[in-house]
Amino acid sequence: MPAVLRFIGEAKDMTLEELAAFVEAARKADVPRDNPVRAELSMSGKIKQVEVRIGVDDD
Repeated sequence: MPAVLRFIGEAKDMTLEELAAFVEAARKADVPRDNPVRAELSMSGKIKQVEVRIGVDDD
């Protein structure tokens, strides 16, 4: 299973600050900039969690 960087909103839905922390962590982990980001959304369309593969995403 490939390594994944995953962030989950502390209060169910992510805040802009939490999303910025995810991007910063991905950059520090040298995630390829063209890797797709996957997100799980709530029924209201808010982001609940985001993830990205740390290595090259071949899928």
